[in-house]
Amino acid sequence: MTKRDFLKTSIGVSAASFFQPLEKLIPQFENISPENLAKDEDFWAKIRAGYRLKPDYINLENGYYCHVPEETLNNYIAHAREVNYQASWYMRTVQWDNKDTVANRLAKLVDAEPGEVIITRNTTESLDTIIAGFPWKQGDEAVYAEQDYGSMQHMFEQVAQERGIKNTVVSIPNHPKSDEEIVAIYENAITAKTKLLMVCHIINITGHILPIRKICDMAHKHGVEVMVDGAHAVGHFQFSMKDLDCDYYGSSLHKWLSAPLGAGLLFVKKEKTAQISPRFADWGKEPADLRRLNHTGTHPVHTDLGVGNAIDYLEKLGLDRKEARMRYLQNYWTDKVRAMPNIRVNTPVERHRSCGIANVGVIGMKPKEMANTLLDKYKIWTVAIDGVGVHGCRISPNIYTTTAELDVFVNALKEMAGQ
Repeated sequence: MTKRDFLKTSIGVSAASFFQPLEKLIPQFENISPENLAKDEDFWAKIRAGYRLKPDYINLENGYYCHVPEETLNNYIAHAREVNYQASWYMRTVQWDNKDTVANRLAKLVDAEPGEVIITRNTTESLDTIIAGFPWKQGDEAVYAEQDYGSMQHMFEQVAQERGIKNTVVSIPNHPKSDEEIVAIYENAITAKTKLLMVCHIINITGHILPIRKICDMAHKHGVEVMVDGAHAVGHFQFSMKDLDCDYYGSSLHKWLSAPLGAGLLFVKKEKTAQISPRFADWGKEPADLRRLNHTGTHPVHTDLGVGNAIDYLEKLGLDRKEARMRYLQNYWTDKVRAMPNIRVNTPVERHRSCGIANVGVIGMKPKEMANTLLDKYKIWTVAIDGVGVHGCRISPNIYTTTAELDVFVNALKEMAGQ
């Protein structure tokens, strides 16, 4: 399919796919399994019609920030208007009750207890709050991977300078032989002085989903607490905080939950809350009250309400349907290119080790050159990743991505690989 044919097809799909509210659309497909519905391009074209998407390029870089569906966006704008209308009355009366209500809905979404989740601004704020507020003593040790997000690594380095702790950095293979290999990498880094281990739920540069429960069980056996970076997990695939059994968990809701910018999640096990020192002082709350860590002064409270609308949208769509579509789209293109000469997929082939995100490189081409070529020649927007054993572009479609768009991408890879 040429780019011209693709654009004609896209315009035709957009024109034919009038928007239907989810509460009217979804009941028509309730008897179809998520796995079968994931392949139904007509259904997902109707979902796509609920988003305002730029026609300038094919967006395969949704991992940084996912488009907010128009339904959620319109509600968010209405909240901003209403808060502005009520002004200080809103701020002095109901803002905290509303924030608590949405936080408890988030807790339910990830299968945590009420009071174990607060709304932050992003994953960085969530996890840096834990790293900086942890009850470190000089000589304590922490463990994390070089594939972890830079902001958290930098916070560990800052705490090492300020508090005299030692950081041990491990490396996770792109294609592990087993869960046990990954668990052993972390276990071999633990000493009698290790207090906290950070691990990604899904590695942002490759889409690799790690065996969190097995890592937590191992770490807890050694008396080590576990903090999970779930920036790309909430709203992407189904999981239970109770099943993971981690001690701390952070996520960015502007990613796969498709909430407005400026919303994140922090989970802390109830019995761990009192030991964490807040970064911004608050008053009048007991040490075991997680909201003690949530004081940042006056903030855009309409964002909290927008998170509630994002949860509404996800509940109507169904996370099981979304997860199935995300897995289908990723496997749709990776299955076509894994065996191609001069192509390297940096994401595990096993289905349970990834969901919607993957990473691919063209041998002999620098990632930056690859990303520039994809955009300039093929009108495909991606992000280059070049380091820690990963050399390629991160490819992160979303539920509104079409297989026709992925076909354009696959053909681009073929040409770039000299086939």
